[in-house]
Amino acid sequence: MHNAAPCSRPPPQRPPSGPLAPRARPRYWRNPPCLHPSAFQGHPELKPLKFDPAKLKGLSERLIRSHWENNYGGSVKTLAALKQRLAEALADKDTPAWLYNDLKREHLIRTGSVVLHEYYFDNLGGDGKAGAGERKAIAAAFGRFDTWETEFRRIGAGLGGGSGWVVFGFNTHTQHLENYWLADHAHHPAATLPLLVMDMYEHSYQMDYGAAASGYIDAFFQNIQWDAVAARLEAARRWQLDA
Repeated sequence: MHNAAPCSRPPPQRPPSGPLAPRARPRYWRNPPCLHPSAFQGHPELKPLKFDPAKLKGLSERLIRSHWENNYGGSVKTLAALKQRLAEALADKDTPAWLYNDLKREHLIRTGSVVLHEYYFDNLGGDGKAGAGERKAIAAAFGRFDTWETEFRRIGAGLGGGSGWVVFGFNTHTQHLENYWLADHAHHPAATLPLLVMDMYEHSYQMDYGAAASGYIDAFFQNIQWDAVAARLEAARRWQLDA
């Protein structure tokens, strides 16, 4: 079985010789850039916000921009650096398995942070009013739309003052619409497609609401972009039909 190296480097361009030769080899020659396959490439750019952060109800522009730039942006940068480290560690036959697994654990957490933050920001910027189709689908799963909202809010309230996420999702294995509690950006049932995501880490509300997480939850519901939820629900239905 052929084991391809996780990282290949292009042949460097030899620097000029003779009187034009530099006194020391330039950095690109000493350590040329690594061309990683996709499994070891970091997230290249921050995903732009789809709404004007100055126009949300009850969530300040300062809060949203800080959350997007520092928390989400920090995870994007960390994930990119981590993937580079994984490629280097895998190429090094002396890397202990336990050390590589520590890196993979962080890889799981950072990937979850990037993905969940992108879902979160994409489901903000709306008027908070669910359409008839979404209300009907949710009521069919929960008995009443209000029952779903009560549970979603209660999970969020339970996470207040701590850290985690609330995810309303469709599980492609069980074929159920359910609300899920998440911790460490990672812990929800396998085969779950997120439909609505609410960040409950303190950085998502502390700047505006201090420890009053309930006020943030109210503001979140006023700004849900239900068109995004509807599109995700439609994608889940297509998955269900194709399964």
